[in-house]
Amino acid sequence: MDKGLFDLSGKVALITGGNGGIGLGFAMGIARQGGDVCIWGRNENKNRQAVEQLQPFGTRVHAINCDVVDEAVVERAFADTLAEFGRVDACFANAGVGGGGRFDELTLAQWRQVMSVNLDGLFLTLRAAARHMKARAETGDIGGRLIGTSSIGAKLGMVGGEAYAGSKGAVLSIMKGLAVEYARYGVTANSVLPGHIETAMTAETYKGEKFRNAIMPRIAARRWGTPADFEGIAAYLMSDASCYHTGDSFVIDGGFII
Repeated sequence: MDKGLFDLSGKVALITGGNGGIGLGFAMGIARQGGDVCIWGRNENKNRQAVEQLQPFGTRVHAINCDVVDEAVVERAFADTLAEFGRVDACFANAGVGGGGRFDELTLAQWRQVMSVNLDGLFLTLRAAARHMKARAETGDIGGRLIGTSSIGAKLGMVGGEAYAGSKGAVLSIMKGLAVEYARYGVTANSVLPGHIETAMTAETYKGEKFRNAIMPRIAARRWGTPADFEGIAAYLMSDASCYHTGDSFVIDGGFII
């Protein structure tokens, strides 16, 4: 069946941290539009469950156990992805961790833990994808999509979350640089900035009355976001419809910033 403007049939997406939360939302949107999906995650059980959730859409789905902070593991996982699917048309560098606490009490180890996943992991993942897309383009197979998951914290800052917000601010600059550097190969690069999204990781925090009363009145949509709210943007960014849209930052926050 023709899936219209955002038909992803024959395309392959790689999604780090794709076994839950926003990453699984990306995967759902892509699979619904006929795209094949390769998930990278560290939790074997969550990987398996994610594959089971995506299989009913009838596209090829595969999961690989991968720790994105390990260069050798990332290179091997990317090679395994190509062995399984033959190509990667879109790479969603989505794996990330939070990190909070008083700035003057933050240890260097805590700081580096956040940076290692949110920046080193993004770098290693996108580098592998960019090399692949460039090599394909040089043989005449032009095109590709690089997407980095940032946060509204990149624009607003975060009290007690300077490491996290700082890492996500860097994502914006990295993706803009990639947008220019790889445009000659038909590759676009964009950032997605989630707002307050209810996932397994945030559910307990969002249940707190004090937190809810402080944040919810500032969300124009008057609800927490969900992983499903990221299905559409994933389909759009991976589709041919977005081929001239690059270097942008997509804020998906229900109107919180404004």
